[in-house]
Amino acid sequence: MDIAIGADHGGFQLKAILLEYLRKLGHAVQDLGALDSEPSDYPDYARAVANALIDGRAERGILICGSGVGASVAANKFPGIRAAICHDTFSAHQGVEDDDMNVLCLGARIVGPELAKDIARTYLAAAFSGAERHKRRLEKVKNIEKEFMKV
Repeated sequence: MDIAIGADHGGFQLKAILLEYLRKLGHAVQDLGALDSEPSDYPDYARAVANALIDGRAERGILICGSGVGASVAANKFPGIRAAICHDTFSAHQGVEDDDMNVLCLGARIVGPELAKDIARTYLAAAFSGAERHKRRLEKVKNIEKEFMKV
């Protein structure tokens, strides 16, 4: 799978660990920054990952900041992005299966490397169920997004 991954300085070290792990699993992973641990701003990386999905350069995204909150808030401002913080494997697969989540957000100060690997692997292995109730709900979410987009 083609994955876009980004992190601010707070998530830089965890991003490096996940990059190596996901590549070993056979995924094509685009590192969209940060490229070092110098202070940086999570909205910049949320934009980069969101644009990779919007432009079709990636199928899924992963964002990492200190808590996962800022990255999630910023990513969800982009049309078509459904980002969620998942600090457990259940949320990681359920978010994809039921809500068609396309960006996983992690808090590097919340989860350790081994749990982050499990969460990412679970997220990437999940697929949207296509169940009628989930499609109906997702369509309502998309309509909310359209309602507030500038035309």
